[in-house]
Amino acid sequence: SAAGAAALAVAPAAGLAIVDYDAVKYLGGTDKVDLNNANVQAYRQFPGMYPTAAGWIATHGPYKQVGDLYEIKGVPENVKALFKKYEGQFVVLPANE
Repeated sequence: SAAGAAALAVAPAAGLAIVDYDAVKYLGGTDKVDLNNANVQAYRQFPGMYPTAAGWIATHGPYKQVGDLYEIKGVPENVKALFKKYEGQFVVLPANE
């Protein structure tokens, strides 16, 4: 029928999604998180990081290396301890504009 053909013509085609950002896995989809591009929600997987420690990270970038976390002025020692605990799970990629 014409109605059926019209519905098929406007329906999105099934297919594979094209990912144009190779580092999407570091935005919360794996056990590694990109300090420059992930939002605070990505840190929920690390007990104690969300929301306070994650907020410090998200509001003080961009970073050139993971060690830059320890240069943030005013970070309480308990938050620095969380950075240290999970620093092996962090990566630093160029910040998306």
